[in-house]
Amino acid sequence: MTEVLAHGISGATDLPIPLSYALIGAAWALTFSFAVLAFAWREPRLNPDSPGVALPGPARIVIDSRLTRALLGAVGLIGAIGVIVVGFAGSQDPADNPVPGLVYIFVWVGVPVASLVVGPVWKVVSPPRTVHRLLRRITGRTPEEGLFRYPGSWGNRPAAVGLFSFVWLELAFPEPGSVLAVTVWFTGYLLVNTAGLVAFGTAWAERGDPLEVYSSLLARLSPLARGRDRTIVLRWPLNNLAGTPALLGSVAVAATLLGSTAFDSFSMFTSWRNLLIEVGGDSTLITTLLRTAGLLGFIAVVGGIFILATRATGGLTREQRASLPIRLAHSLTPIVAGYIVAHYLTFLVEKGQATLILCADPFQRGWNIAGLADLDVQYILSNHPSVLATIKVIAVLAGHILGVAAAHDRCLRLLPPRHRLTGQLALMVTMVGFTFTGLYLLFEA
Repeated sequence: MTEVLAHGISGATDLPIPLSYALIGAAWALTFSFAVLAFAWREPRLNPDSPGVALPGPARIVIDSRLTRALLGAVGLIGAIGVIVVGFAGSQDPADNPVPGLVYIFVWVGVPVASLVVGPVWKVVSPPRTVHRLLRRITGRTPEEGLFRYPGSWGNRPAAVGLFSFVWLELAFPEPGSVLAVTVWFTGYLLVNTAGLVAFGTAWAERGDPLEVYSSLLARLSPLARGRDRTIVLRWPLNNLAGTPALLGSVAVAATLLGSTAFDSFSMFTSWRNLLIEVGGDSTLITTLLRTAGLLGFIAVVGGIFILATRATGGLTREQRASLPIRLAHSLTPIVAGYIVAHYLTFLVEKGQATLILCADPFQRGWNIAGLADLDVQYILSNHPSVLATIKVIAVLAGHILGVAAAHDRCLRLLPPRHRLTGQLALMVTMVGFTFTGLYLLFEA
């Protein structure tokens, strides 16, 4: 991948304390949090229907205004058209073309991070949804109505496939920084998901669109949510998270997001790079196959361990035990969010600035749109490694502790009283393991 697309900064030198201390502290933090939950949190407390605190009337009016949503949808559609035009007609050198940065940084990282703060951003700016709204006005169909009924057995599986296609492009494709490759993927995304909306209505966007599913998943941790009367309220994020639909494919989505991010860190290890050179040599095909196998391996390990851990309980029938991974999959969302923030923070803040500067002259004609070419990248995080390292540790720990809390509350609802504590032990150990692994990969990559 080109330098512009290299993720974050490397090394344990970012960490103001020894890595071993951070790992031990993380393990104790999670163990202590689980102990507190086990002995002080003995009844389910999280309620996705809690009333919350309503936003002031003017704020609600502006946010829910048809004009606001139409403008945001138009911005998303115009931006998507711009990406396609610049991608195909602009320079094919990623050092001069902003398209790879726009997709990798702003769409893949920026939108989910924004969703953590203000709710499901992609649902509002989604180009496929905007095109679908225009088409339904012509046909007279309701948004929910499609040509076919969305199969319930699909769940989030189409979204998982779409997410994997993106992380494969980013982490296994021979030229992930290729302007053409990124543009082709983005164009394919637009075509497939617009067709999905036409075929299945908004059910496709909510369950099958990879970017919307990703954005909406992290939006469950936003303090903003819809009340029962559909008004926007401020609410404890874990209450919002508890309302995450339990759908087939939910574990696959979470495992793809978490496993691919872990593999991205692992791919920086010298031992992995040496293996690619020794086994793959000059063969692009073999190297691509090795990277694909590594990516699939990380995703499979994350998903497999989680499934085994959630099922490691007694007092339930086989069918009830089989449903536990799906019903507990929401507890991985905070872990995904914490690790993504830690892993991509520098990428978003600093490489994002470099991408904006490239937007000043997307066709290399001497333009200076909005004066962007006069800007310089401010390395506000890289120049403060101790602060950056602290943010990374806090993000990972906060994500894992919130994940433990979400899992614990759900287990209190699902497990019989005699197994409520012991039935969570395997999951707690798994989350401690995720913490160890996440911090190790972040600071040793």
